[in-house]
Amino acid sequence: MTRTPAIHDAEPSIVVSHGADFFGQDRHALKEVAALAAWVTNSMPYNDRQAVAPLVAAMEHPEPQTFPAATVGLVSEQLLKVARTRHLKPRAAALARALADAAARAAADGEHWEWRIETAADGGLA
Repeated sequence: MTRTPAIHDAEPSIVVSHGADFFGQDRHALKEVAALAAWVTNSMPYNDRQAVAPLVAAMEHPEPQTFPAATVGLVSEQLLKVARTRHLKPRAAALARALADAAARAAADGEHWEWRIETAADGGLA
């Protein structure tokens, strides 16, 4: 009988500003954000896909970046539309909603929305 270890390596994650926790950050698994990119593309009408192209590119290849305050409101609306898509699975919808809420907070404050990547090697994850 073999046992699987109870302790797993920490997954790389994306930390977004203006989150819902005490420190104003949200942490999401990198692979989940990348998987959500396809849903963002497919949930928009064909004519509107040009508008979400920067968001999709950021989600497909996550890297540290800053969304300007002028465009964060639009990004929030796009993510909210994705979260309300009828055929989206609940876990992906919750991720889209969390990202939309963080972007909406940044837009309401008139600040940039920042993404940064943390891995186990960075020491950010224990």
